[in-house]
Amino acid sequence: MVYVASDERYEGMRYNRTGRSGLKLPAISLGLWHNFGGIDAFENGRGMITRAFDLGITHFDLANNYGPPAGSAEELFGKVLARDLAPYRDELVISTKAGYTMWPGPYGDWGSRKYILSSLDQSLKRLGLDYVDIFYSHRPDPDTPMEETMGALDHAVRSGKALYIGLSNYTAEQTQQAIAILKELGTPLLIHQPRYSMLDRWIEGGLQDVLEEHGVGSIAFTPLAQGLLTNKYLNGIPGDSRAAGPSAALNESRITPEVLRRIHALNQMAVTRGQSLAQFALLWTLRGGRITSALIGASRVSQIEENIAALSHSDFTQEELDRIETILKTEE
Repeated sequence: MVYVASDERYEGMRYNRTGRSGLKLPAISLGLWHNFGGIDAFENGRGMITRAFDLGITHFDLANNYGPPAGSAEELFGKVLARDLAPYRDELVISTKAGYTMWPGPYGDWGSRKYILSSLDQSLKRLGLDYVDIFYSHRPDPDTPMEETMGALDHAVRSGKALYIGLSNYTAEQTQQAIAILKELGTPLLIHQPRYSMLDRWIEGGLQDVLEEHGVGSIAFTPLAQGLLTNKYLNGIPGDSRAAGPSAALNESRITPEVLRRIHALNQMAVTRGQSLAQFALLWTLRGGRITSALIGASRVSQIEENIAALSHSDFTQEELDRIETILKTEE
């Protein structure tokens, strides 16, 4: 069946300006980190992507190594783009990244000019695109001069293969250094993609201040703490969950009694507001306008629908924010 986008796709989504740039992003964006790889069902991935667009999600976030196998998420998205979304390309913001291991040998990892630009060319081929909207350095390289990595990002823009550039997983100090280099090069930093959730607030210790000072946007990944801030773990660890498997990002050791106490207390607040815990956590991430967009993952369409519905709920009162702080700051 030929896909035709919903005429109502822009009616329920909120769009936020990215720092001091001219680019707006949806308050909720879709990341293809998990569940869109070569081992996953194509039609399920296609259904999630097209439904997300129908609900106003215009930003789709990828990286060269997303899969598994590495590269296969870009390939899947490229197929959906060619089959369904090609007529809407100018309504989409498509991002990808380079920085983690992608191929063997000394040129397939980290932040050298050789790796960064080769990776971008490979990503464009998998995606079937001439350019991406945002191209990220996925992580800082301790052994490559920052000037080289930033110079590669600058070249990506000047060559027409990316419209904007971003950073991910850089500290406040590293971000400050990168911003200064990019300013000299004449290609400003658009956005930073850090880890951020109710259970992981490291960016409040300086990074957010750096971004605001320089007019740089932010998009938070894992705003639901790898699923901890959903109803999945309220009654224990399901056998088919990520925490029950070998994942380094989320395992049983992270789900302590204190974490569970916090999750249950937050869930009680969410229920009182008529929200799911996931909706509650997403709305908190977007509170105050300091985060441009919350980057969700999904394994099925219903999760995307639930998450976007968070935007229909009222913002938190100061009393609610104070109560949340009390819950989150209790010492373990």
